[in-house]
This record gives sequence, structure tokens and C-alpha cells, in this order.
Amino acid sequence: MVLSAQGTKLQLAVGWSAKPLILPRRDVQPICALPPAASPPPRLGLAPWTFSQEDLTGVVPGPRDLGSAWWLLVEACGDELGLASWCDLVLGGQDPLQLAAGWLWLQGPQFLFRLRPSGITPRTASELRQLRRQRRQQALQRHQQQLWHRALQARQPIVAEALTTDQRRDLELLRRWAGEDTATPLPVELRKALQAAHCHADSGGIRHLLVDLGQWQRHHLPSLSQTPWQLGFSPAQEAEAERLLALAGQDLPGDAERVDLSGQHVVTIDDEDTLDLDDGLALEPGAAGRPLLWVHVADPGRLVAPGSPLDLEARRRGTSLYLARGTLPMFPPQLSNGPFSLRAGQRCAAWSLWVDLDDDGAVAASGLCRSWVAPSYRLSYSDADDLIELAPPQERQLAELQALLQRRRAWRQARGALLLDQPEGRIREQDGAPELEISEPGPARQLVAEAMILAGAVVAEHGRRHGLALPYRSQPTAELPPAHVLEALPPGPVRHAAIKACLSRGHTGCAPAPHFSLGLPAYVQATSPIRRYGDLLVQRQLLALERGEEPLDAAAMLALLDELDGPARQAVQISREDQRHWQQVWFEAHRGQQWACCFLRWLRAQDRLALVHVEDLAMDLPALAPEGAEPATPLLLRVQQVDPLRDQLRLVAGA
Repeated sequence: MVLSAQGTKLQLAVGWSAKPLILPRRDVQPICALPPAASPPPRLGLAPWTFSQEDLTGVVPGPRDLGSAWWLLVEACGDELGLASWCDLVLGGQDPLQLAAGWLWLQGPQFLFRLRPSGITPRTASELRQLRRQRRQQALQRHQQQLWHRALQARQPIVAEALTTDQRRDLELLRRWAGEDTATPLPVELRKALQAAHCHADSGGIRHLLVDLGQWQRHHLPSLSQTPWQLGFSPAQEAEAERLLALAGQDLPGDAERVDLSGQHVVTIDDEDTLDLDDGLALEPGAAGRPLLWVHVADPGRLVAPGSPLDLEARRRGTSLYLARGTLPMFPPQLSNGPFSLRAGQRCAAWSLWVDLDDDGAVAASGLCRSWVAPSYRLSYSDADDLIELAPPQERQLAELQALLQRRRAWRQARGALLLDQPEGRIREQDGAPELEISEPGPARQLVAEAMILAGAVVAEHGRRHGLALPYRSQPTAELPPAHVLEALPPGPVRHAAIKACLSRGHTGCAPAPHFSLGLPAYVQATSPIRRYGDLLVQRQLLALERGEEPLDAAAMLALLDELDGPARQAVQISREDQRHWQQVWFEAHRGQQWACCFLRWLRAQDRLALVHVEDLAMDLPALAPEGAEPATPLLLRVQQVDPLRDQLRLVAGA
């Protein structure tokens, strides 16, 4: 009802509740005028408009009569009628009740007539056919949407290929949200369906739902998605790998220049399940009566040329990924586990360096060449530990190597090197289940690690003498706690944690610089060219120098290092996420247990978040700790909350 007019605005009382409303005059369509001299009633249902809601419904004829009226008006060439004339024809009169009922029906979900301010016209037969078709399609879509939402609520496996286009679009959006890509908002109807399925509209909740639907792998790593490691090698790259595999046994340019060291007694030492063997060790008598230590490093550059398809792919990856479920290599495995590796009993291309250590462990002399080697055998760390300990007469080489490298280790320690050896635990996947694996810092691991550090120091010095741009690794000098403070802490993890908290991050540059924690004036990672692209760059720089060619200058090397920085960071992120996930899976399987641990240091004291060491797991873990805890305080660790699909692990260390 119009109560009053205020310029271009009308004040209205709407419906039986007389809801007050003000609208522009152009948005209001007159239906029926008040009788002369009558005042507007306060609401509908009072004179002169005494009809009710039921009366309005009862006035409208049935579908057959409405269809007949439509046919008559279509036959009359679709003439336009006013509301009163239309009500007179269709409803049999034009009193206020009929006018109101007719206007309401025309405003409703009917499609026989078109209501405009100028009048009422019947739709054409072709328009009706199209509208009916659209209505059927909309009904079908609503039905399919209901079925889809019921499927979400049922949380049972579904077949994605059987879904409609709209449902597949919803599923793909849910997958993106599960992968933490939440840039596209969830539609309102989909949010309602998630709520009905008791699913929180966040990445973790959606992962749980998709696992139930069979559309998400429980151990999928979002950070690995669409990376070169996850995508694998293309058919063209696999074909190139097969071509190089066929070339490996042929004579190639530069082979004749290699020094034949295949008569040496070379041994490779690595984890039992390692297939890509980068390095081997040997001893030979030296001219000065001291033994010469040889480090042999695999030479993938013999087959992979700079700028070739596999070289560019290796540069894109930057490194091999070692995850709980296995290795995602930098090169195709038929090459990295095949002719690139230093395989026992086979003639292998290598870069070999020899070192003469003086009596206190300093490098007295060294040399470097490309070579052929034929490793005598490979050992696991456990087997090598046994040979070092037992030192049988026929296998004394390992014990002698270990003694020689212990001398070198002491030399570094005297120059400030930090020896922070301790057992390290990590979770591996074994037949779908998490398995704890602890690496002990036995003599074989120390031997290999020291030999690789020695090789890196020798190559760095070689590069420094020749002004060669290499990816030098350095670390700024750190201000460590005073000696008496460290000595007051128990040796091992507690003392190591106090030292590590003071260390700065390492830096990679193209000029030599000291490495604080290694105790070296310069250092280059140079012994894993199958697994690290930077190590392959080192070999190419050495080759250019050996052949008298122009090696990369500092600017070109820096550009390459910048290019490799992104993949290196991504690899670290993926490895951390992978290990964090499998730790969560492991703790979920052992959530009822408790473990003795000791307090190391505060991470966020205000939140009571600390770092604790669990000896049985050989891990340093973040946990809530009691206020006032100090280094070495014994605590008891338990799981308070864990959900791998939500990336949640909350540990509590109590007194």
C-alpha cells in the first residue's frame, strides 16, 4: 500500500505485516486504486482490502485454464493487455482481489506471459519450448548437484571419470584447496555441502574428505606437485638417456687422455640401498714413504654435454631428492645408477685426486687428473665398520685409511673445526608403513665424510691457485659460548645444540672464503656430481683449465649459481616437508607411547616452545616444555595431538 508520496519516492506498507519501505516511484507498479475518499488501511486484510493470503491463492485458475487463456492471446497475435483487462480475461474479473492475485501470479515462476510496465503479452510457442528446455536442464542440474552433495556426505570412494563437468570442476577446486592453493573461493553451495559432510573448509579438512573419496593420496606432498622431480623425465629425455647408455661403452673424445688407474684397489662405501655411487677411496705407497690417499669421483660429464637436453634438465632440478619413499634423481636412473656410477668390477670414468698428508694432517702435496678406475668392491657403512674394527691382514687398507683421515680430522679440529657427530634418526617408508632408521656416526661414516671434506679442500685450493671461479662454500665466523659454559654442558646433543644456535648460515659464492665450522680457508663441494649440479659445474671448470680452454668467469658462474638457488631451496623445502610428514605418520602410529628426552634450548620461550632431544629416536624435536627448564633438564615426551593430513604434530615434554 502507498501511504504517502515524497517527491520521487513512495512510502509503502508491504504485505500483511505492513513492513515499512521507501522505494523510487519508478520501481513501484500500481495494481489497484483506493475507492474515492477512502484512507489507506494500516495493513492488508482490512477494508477495503479484506482478502487473505488463502483468498489470493484460490482466485488463480488451474493450469488448463491458464493455458487456454495463453492460446487465445497468442491467436489474437499476441496483443498487449493492461493488468485489469488481463485479469478480466483470465481470472474472470478485475476487483482488488483478482488484480492482486493476477499480479502476484505474473510475478511468480510462470513462463506463459511476460509482464512489463507497459502491459502483458503472451510468450511465443518457440519461447515456451526454450524455457521448458531450460527448466528441465536446471532441474537435472539440481538433481545432479544433490547427488554430488550426497556423495560428499557419504564420504565413500567415487569414480572421478563418472562425474559431470560441474562436479569435476568442484573436485578440481577441492584438490587445489587440499594442495593449499586457496586463491579461488569455494562456491556457497559447495561450502554448504562440505558443512553437511562434517568437513572444515580448510586444506586439512578437505584432504581428509578427498582421502575418503579416494581422490587424494594419504602421503601426497603438496610442495612436490608439478615440480620436475614429480613430473619425471619426458619421453624425449628418456630416449636421450638410452642413446647415452649405448655410447657409454664406446671410445669417446678425451678418453685416451685419461690416466689408467684401474689397477688400484678402490673401495666404495655408502648406505646399503644406495645405487648411485659417486665416490671411491684408495691408498698407494708414496715416494716420501708416506701413503698417498686417492679420492675418485664419478665423471658424468663424459657423457652429458653442457647445454644438452639432460644437462638442462639436471640444471632445472639442481639436485637429487632423497625422500622417505625413495630417490627422485637428478639424472635418469639408468644413467645415474649405471655408467655414471663407480660400479664394482667395471671400468669407470672418474676424476681422481691424490693427497699426501704430512705428519700433522696438513696437505703436503696433491694432484688431480681424469682417469679410469675399476672399484674392487662396494661396502655398506656397517660392513666397513666391521673391517675397520677387525682390520684383517688381507684388508688392512680401510684401517689405514681411517687412521690417516683421523689425523686430518685432528688437524682441522686444531684450526677450529666443529665436530658435532651424533646419531641421526629419520623416518623411512617401508611397505607403506613408517620405519625409524638411525644412522650412527661410526668410523666408516667419519672416514668417508673426512675424505670428502679433504677432496673439497684440495679442489678449492686448486681453484684458488689458478683464479678459477667455482661454487665455493663458506661460513662466517661465529661467536661461540665461552669454553667454561660449554664444558658445563653434557657432551653430545646438549652441547651441540648450544653451538649450533650460534652458527650462521653457509654461503655459496664464486670466490674462496673461510668456512668456520669446517676449519678450512676454502671449501668446494666436489664429490657428488651425479646428485648435485654444482659439483658437475666444478668438474667442467677443472676440465676447461686442464685443456687450456676458457672457463666460466665469475659473472657467468654467479649467474648459474643464482639459477640453481631456486631449485636448491625448493629441494630443501620438499625434503623437510617429507620428513615432517613421515614423522607425523610415525608418531600417529605410536601416539600412546612416551619417550625420555632432555631439554636443549628455547625456540619461543613466551609460548613455552622448546627444542628437546630424544635419544631413543636420535632426533631433536620441538615440544611444549615446562617453564624454567634449562639445558639437560630430563623430561618425558608424549604426543598431545597429531594429524598428518592437517600437517599437525603437537608434542608435550613434561617434568
